[in-house]
Amino acid sequence: MPLPKPVYYPPFNVTRSSHAIITSRDLEASRDFYEQVIGLVLTERDADTLYFRGLEEVCHHSLVIKCHDGEHQAEAIGFRVYTEEELDKAEHFYRSKGLPARWIEVPHQGRTLLVNDPAGTPVQLCATMTTTPRLYTQFQDFKGGAAMRFDHYQIQVPNVQEQTDFYAEMGFRISEYMALDDKLIATFMFRKPGTQDIVFLENPGPRLHHFAYTVSDSHSILRACDIAGNMGMGDVVERGPGRHGPAGVLFVYLRDPDGHRVELFCDHYLLIDIEVEPVGWDVRKPGLSLRWGLPPQECWFNETTAFAGIETRQLDHERGPLSTLETYLAEKARVRAAKAN
Repeated sequence: MPLPKPVYYPPFNVTRSSHAIITSRDLEASRDFYEQVIGLVLTERDADTLYFRGLEEVCHHSLVIKCHDGEHQAEAIGFRVYTEEELDKAEHFYRSKGLPARWIEVPHQGRTLLVNDPAGTPVQLCATMTTTPRLYTQFQDFKGGAAMRFDHYQIQVPNVQEQTDFYAEMGFRISEYMALDDKLIATFMFRKPGTQDIVFLENPGPRLHHFAYTVSDSHSILRACDIAGNMGMGDVVERGPGRHGPAGVLFVYLRDPDGHRVELFCDHYLLIDIEVEPVGWDVRKPGLSLRWGLPPQECWFNETTAFAGIETRQLDHERGPLSTLETYLAEKARVRAAKAN
C-alpha cells in the first residue's frame, strides 16, 4: 500500500478548506437549525439563499444553503488558494490532467474556478471573499454549539488511493490513514496545520458525508445537543458525543432538517513540521473509530449527500464489513445468549 510522498512545492497553493454549498427544501427550518443548534452566524440572506459563517470567521460565508424542492444535494465544496495568481496555475494544472476547469461567478467571492477532481467531486477554488466583523468575543450573542470556524469535509469515493495520490500532488499531506488488507480505505489530508481539510472514505461516490466546524470546548457540544432537545429535535443527534481515535477529537454528528450531516468537534492537534509521519490505523483492531462511546449506526456509513449532476460510482470490489452499532449490539446479544446457555 503506497503512501504518496509529501510535495512541498505544489503546482498551486491551496491554503485551507473554505466552504460548502448545500440545498434545503425549507430555508426557515435550516436557518433555525444552523443558528440555534449549530450556532452559526447568518451573514446575509435573499429569497432563496442563506449565507452562514462561524463566530471566528471574518469571510462572508463558510456555508451556503440554497432553496431546492427535490432531494437534498450538495452543489460543491470549496478551497481557498493563496493569491489570485494561484487560480491561473490551478486552471493549468487541472486542464493538464484532462479534468474540467471553468470560471464561474459566485456572489461575495472573487474570481472563482470550478473544477472536478478524479472522482468527480465539484470544487470551487477562490482567493478572496467579502469580509465581515469577527464575532468571537460577542459572548452575549452565542447560540447553540457556538461554532467557531469551518474545518473540513469528508467525501466518500470509490478509489481512495487515486484521490489520495491526486491531492498529494496538489500539496496535501496525510496526517492519519486507515487500511484494510494493505489497501487504503480512508485518508485524512491537510493543508492548514490541522489534521484534516479533506477526508476520503471508501464507499460509492463522490458523495458528501459531512462537513465540520470547530467549537471551543466540550460544553459547546453538549449545549448544541441540549438546544436541539429543547427545540423538539433531539433525534437529530445521530452519533456521539464521543472521542475519535484518529485525531483524538471530542465530537458529535447531527443531521439537519434535510438530512445533511454536520460535525461539531473540539480542535485537533497541529501538524507543522515536515518530519511528522502519517499515523496508520488497522481497522480490525478495537478502538479504531472511538476512544470511547458506541460504534456508528449503519446509516452513518450509508446515508450521504449526492453532488448535483454528478454520477455516483459504485465500488468495483467487495469490502469486508466495518463495525456498526447494529453489528456491535448483535454480537453483545450473541455473547449474552451463549453465557445464559
